[in-house]
Formats: sequence, C-alpha cells, structure tokens
Amino acid sequence: MSGHSKWATIKRKKGAADAKRGQLFTRLTRELVLAAREGGGDSDSNFRLRLAIEKARSQNMPKENIERAIKRGTGESKDGTAYEEVFYEGYAPHGVALMIECVTENRNRTVAEVRHILTRAGGSLGEGGSVAWQFKRAAVFEVPGNEAEMEKLFDLAVFAGADDINYDDGMIEIIGPVDSFKTLSDALRQARYQLEEGGLRMIPNQEMELSTENTLQVLRSIEYLEDLDDVQNVYHNLRISEEALAVIEEG
Repeated sequence: MSGHSKWATIKRKKGAADAKRGQLFTRLTRELVLAAREGGGDSDSNFRLRLAIEKARSQNMPKENIERAIKRGTGESKDGTAYEEVFYEGYAPHGVALMIECVTENRNRTVAEVRHILTRAGGSLGEGGSVAWQFKRAAVFEVPGNEAEMEKLFDLAVFAGADDINYDDGMIEIIGPVDSFKTLSDALRQARYQLEEGGLRMIPNQEMELSTENTLQVLRSIEYLEDLDDVQNVYHNLRISEEALAVIEEG
C-alpha cells in the first residue's frame, strides 16, 4: 500500500479526523463545491461528485450541508466565495518530495502558510515542475477486505483497467490509470463493494526510506501541513517502515 494510503489509514485508526470534525467538514464542503462546479450536480453522471457525497455521508455530514455545497458549486446558490484548486511542490526534511493539494479562495495566504510550515520544519517550497516529475496521477480505490477477498477482486479490477492491487492490514488498494477511473468505479459499485476511499491521487514513481526517527520528523511536518484549512491532501514519496508504523500506532 502506498505511503499516502498507509498514513491515511493510521490517522483513521487514531481518530484524528473525528478530533477535527469542523476542519473535516470544511474540506468536504470544498470538495463538493468543486466537484459540482466541474461536472454538474447530478451524482449519477458526475463520478467525482458521487464519491464526494459518499465520503461526506460516511463522516456524518448533515444532508442539508451537502445539498448547500452542491448548489454553491452549480451556481444555484452564491455566497461570493470562489474556490480554486492548486498544487504546491516542495520538500519535507531529509529530501522527501511533497505534492500539496489545496483548495483556496486566497492563493497568497495559502502559499505563505505552506512555505512557513515547510521552512520551519527544515524543508522548502519548490518551483512548479521541480517535484511533479517524481509522481504520476492515478485512480485509486480502497476497499475493506482480507487477502481472500483480494483474490476474488483481482480479476474484476484488472478487467476494469487496474494496473496494481495491494493488500495491507484489512484494506485492499486498487490503482489504475486516470482514464480507468469511471470503469473501475462502475465495476466496484455493480459488484456491490463498499468503498472506503476513491479518487485521483498522486503516486510516487519511487519511494525513499529513512530511519525511524527521521520518518517521524517528516510525518510531523506533513501533519502540520494537513492541519491547514486550505490543504486537502499531502502526497509524498516516503516509505513508512514497519518500525515507524509501530511507533506511530503506539503513540
């Protein structure tokens, strides 16, 4: 499983999302707005919106909040806030590459906050293109299950366009090219699989491994970035070792 997915799984187990529910709702709202603006308000034809709605529901976001966000995205409701997506590229401590996905109405504020955290942590903000070449964009789905379930899922996923299927700690990760997103999504739903996560992500071409101490330092800097309201996701090329995982889960 990719470092990003492992990190997300750890945070779910530790209940980090529940502890910051207000911030989580802000991020979910922005994703709903952007998905509706990009592909319209019909979740049957707008797959990004469908996933955003399902994720919002799984986090117990009130129905009226979801509907309000969709209307803002389609233009039925106007509140004067114009969100845009932007990626920032940079390095965490010890040369770990970062792709930082943000949704913001104020680029100047967001880039200043991101730069401040990276600099304070011993990293740096890079120019456009300085890091992106180390990642590829891919469709990624996560389905709860065991290794036996992964065997059953393998043929379906490959037939629908998947490049890779991984299993780790009760979660099956399916990775495919961007243009397989719709076929994979449809195939999983028709087979009645319950998605834990699904969307387009940045996957590192090659991961790097650090000592446990340095890994924890990098993950702390990523946590600080993720605490920013404008940050939706932080993708990295850090391989999280079993030793580091054990320390994190104990903490």
